Amino acid sequence: MEADYYKVLGVGRGATDDELKKAYRRLVMKYHPDKNPSPQADTLFKQVSVAYDPDSGSNVLASWKPMSVEEILTIDIKPGWKKGTKITFPEKGNETRNVIPSDLVFIIEERAHPKFKRDGNDLVYTHKISLVDALTGCAVQLTTLDGRSLTVPVKSVISPTYEEVVQGEGMPITREPSKKGNLRIKFQIKFPTALTADQKAGVQQLLS
Repeated sequence: MEADYYKVLGVGRGATDDELKKAYRRLVMKYHPDKNPSPQADTLFKQVSVAYDPDSGSNVLASWKPMSVEEILTIDIKPGWKKGTKITFPEKGNETRNVIPSDLVFIIEERAHPKFKRDGNDLVYTHKISLVDALTGCAVQLTTLDGRSLTVPVKSVISPTYEEVVQGEGMPITREPSKKGNLRIKFQIKFPTALTADQKAGVQQLLS
């Protein structure tokens, strides 16, 4: 006696393709041997699989053909997310019959910025200055990632390894949205290519 595949899937004979698909997915999840250890689960899983198998020849999907389904998924990007952050949509990946649908996983990549580099939660900015500014001080003017104008006065003597640190002007900290990392300003000092004898004497007099 031929099985009533509609009854196996728990749907009426007038069920739409979408209703059949949802019923199949629900029952496959319920009776899949990896998720249901009961002795009856394996038998029920096979019955559901046959009922939905288009190759069995006499089931509810005897005329079924594979098709592609499009769905729009929205990712809400959180401030401060780092490269490598994963966003998972459970069971939204590829789907084949008799197999639990896979997860769809997106991995965050960071696009390089022309002026800022990221170092953890900190932002690193390199500013070019003359030797005079390095010795006498300067003011660094820049535009932040959120569009604000920022002026940072530097009063220290600037060496090639010196960094000016501005607290709280770095990247947002994901787990603490009200806090940010730091802005670290590095300096690229432009040295003169040549000095006259008088200039050399003047420098020696000033620095001796």
